Amino acid sequence: MTDRRASRPWLASTLALIVAALLPASASAWAPAGSATIHPGVMTNTEGSGQCTSNFIYTQGGDTLIGQAAHCSGTGAATETNGCDAQSLPLGTKVNVDGAGVQGTMVYNSWIAMQAAGETDEEACAYNDLALVRIDPSDVGKVNPSVPVFGGPQGIGRSAQGQQVYTYGNSSLRGGVTQLSPKSGATIEPTPGGWSYSLYTVTPGIPGDSGSAFLNASGQALGSLSTVAIAPLPASNGVSDIGNEVAYARSHGMTGLTLENGTEPFRPKLLGIAG
Repeated sequence: MTDRRASRPWLASTLALIVAALLPASASAWAPAGSATIHPGVMTNTEGSGQCTSNFIYTQGGDTLIGQAAHCSGTGAATETNGCDAQSLPLGTKVNVDGAGVQGTMVYNSWIAMQAAGETDEEACAYNDLALVRIDPSDVGKVNPSVPVFGGPQGIGRSAQGQQVYTYGNSSLRGGVTQLSPKSGATIEPTPGGWSYSLYTVTPGIPGDSGSAFLNASGQALGSLSTVAIAPLPASNGVSDIGNEVAYARSHGMTGLTLENGTEPFRPKLLGIAG
């Protein structure tokens, strides 16, 4: 009698290949955090618009994405921040992502999505400020989803008044002084509808930090930098709630969108000083 067990290894190998082909590229091992060139906090530069700081790494289907503020592709004045009427460059616009060898492609923009949906919620119009840039497949092996210095994120969460927050801004206006990029602070208050938080950090966000990631006291993804306020709380940061932004994207064409956890454990550090 023939022993069929000898032929079973080929079946396991075949099944493994099929599963690997069906999984998104990001389901394979991320690049090591210490050597990855694409991660939260790298700069993005949208053609014909402006420079911003990326927030988190996402996946959708077989795509690996990096987030930036929707207003980073805005075509109007800097004061035009209502996403329900401010104009943006179209989907398909190319975006330079630091650390990537090939330009990324903007595949989602909350401003465009809200205008297409006829959105009327005032808080959503004011604070839903997320764009997603697809990383070219040739660059996916360079990606790690961990936030520099702080590690995480570990899921998506919220924040309450007085709670600690952490962020990593990477504006070129700092002249490459990376010691000034990590900052900590505290939540002042959320907006009534929960779409945004007013926050203070040791030094406020500056132009070029737009879109950068914020973590809450537990290391969860909290939001992305949308505005620097002049009034009523001078030098405070307006941070859009990432949970609401991701939920909106999922219900407006980005089905299955996932904000990826970092591979590095959350390491809270006060005053934005690494140690």
